[in-house]
Amino acid sequence: MENLSIHLDRVSMIYGTASGPVEALRDINLSVRQGEFISLVGPSGCGKSTLLRVVAGLRERSGGTVTVDGQRVIRPISNVGMVFQAAVLLKWRTILDNVLLPAELAGLNPRKYRDRAMDLLELTGLEDFANKLPRELSGGMQQRAAICRGLLLDPELLLMDEPFGALDAMTRDEMNLELLRIWGESSDTRKTVLFVTHSIPEAVFLSDRVVIMSPRPGRIDTILDIDLPRPRTVESRATTAFGTLSLNIYDILTGRQGSHTRFVPA
Repeated sequence: MENLSIHLDRVSMIYGTASGPVEALRDINLSVRQGEFISLVGPSGCGKSTLLRVVAGLRERSGGTVTVDGQRVIRPISNVGMVFQAAVLLKWRTILDNVLLPAELAGLNPRKYRDRAMDLLELTGLEDFANKLPRELSGGMQQRAAICRGLLLDPELLLMDEPFGALDAMTRDEMNLELLRIWGESSDTRKTVLFVTHSIPEAVFLSDRVVIMSPRPGRIDTILDIDLPRPRTVESRATTAFGTLSLNIYDILTGRQGSHTRFVPA
C-alpha cells in the first residue's frame, strides 16, 4: 500500500497480573494510510487504548510487529502527538507554558516554539487566554489547549484517546468541528489520526474509516469505509447515509439483526 503511515501485523498483547495473564489484544492486522482519520470503536475493555499505546511504543506488544512510517516500533516513537480524555494540564502553569511543555520534554528551546504555540492558540480561539491558568478555562477550552500541546512539534501522527468523552454534548459537537478544521479537512496536508471513541456518531462524523473491535480479547471485527463528502458540517449528521452507517456500526457492536441493508465492510 502506498503512503503507508501505520502497519500492524498480527499484533497481540497479554498483561501479567497477580491472578494470571490477561489477553488484551489478539491478532490485530491494520494498515493506515498517511493523512487518514481512523476511529476505533468497541466495548469497554476491548483494548482500544492499549492499541494506541502499542502504536506509540509506550506498551511493548507480546507478539506481532508494528511499523510507523516504515520504521519498526521497538521503543517510544518521537514524531507523535498524544491527546487523552482528560486535558492533563499542569495547574500551576499558564496555558501557553502548558502548550510549550513538549518542547521542554524533548530538550528543545521552548522560546523557539513560542510563535508556533501562539499560532495554535489563535487557531483554536485561545490566544486571549495564553497567560491564564487552566482553572480559569472551561473544560472545552482546556481540551483545545491539550490539542495545541499535542500539535506543538508538528507531529505527522496524532493519537487521541477519547479526548472529548468528558465534555457535554454541545461542546463535544463543537470540538468535533474544531478537530476537523485543525486536522486540515479541506487541505491536502492532513496528519494521520488514530482516534478512540465510544460514540458511534462521533466516529462516523470524523472518520475516513471506522475500525470496530470485538470484546476482550480485542480483535478487529469489521472495518467500514465512511463514504461521506468532506468537508463535513452539522448538516452531515442529518443525512440518510450518516444514519445508515451509524446503525450498521451499532448492529455490528450489539449483534442486532436489522431489516435495513448493511454496507459492505472495507
